[in-house]
Amino acid sequence: MSYLVTKEAPDFVARAVMPDNSFAELRLSSYRKKYVVLFFYPLDFTFVCPLEIIAFNKALAKFKERDAEIIGVSVDSHYTHLAWKNTAPKDGGIGRIDYPLVADLNKNISRDYGVLIDESVALRGLFLIDKEGIIRHAVINDLPLGRNVDEALRMLDALQFTEKHGGVCPANWRESEEAMKATTDGVADYLAHRV
Repeated sequence: MSYLVTKEAPDFVARAVMPDNSFAELRLSSYRKKYVVLFFYPLDFTFVCPLEIIAFNKALAKFKERDAEIIGVSVDSHYTHLAWKNTAPKDGGIGRIDYPLVADLNKNISRDYGVLIDESVALRGLFLIDKEGIIRHAVINDLPLGRNVDEALRMLDALQFTEKHGGVCPANWRESEEAMKATTDGVADYLAHRV
């Protein structure tokens, strides 16, 4: 997966359930000129997956404020995605989700992004793609380990900050902080003011 960072995101066209529950062909490259948070999850109707999907949905407005779109992908069919959306969370479903869920039945998308495990399901991969279609951040979790949506937002903020202002964003950087100059003096100055 790390070999994809700094490279163009592998394009794909696949069936998806859209926010209005219609089926459509989704082409990743049609999202150029927007940031994309592309995340993979193992399977519909499981345990950690609905919590992540719902958490991303609850934070969707924050991503949209930053000109970012969210796209979820699993190896389930678009019909299964729709059935899961049409099932209330109290009954094991996810309810209304306002971003696309892509069907990767042939597992090619998961394979292209390096997250397919045992030719079976996708690990919990997340890819931050910039407006030019370049992967700028990637993280992968094993099946039982859920992601932190706030960290995805923090990484998006860091990317946008460095694009606008230059510099680098150090460990635990937050949007309200200044970046650091990428020099030895910049590190010393940064540490002198924070340690």
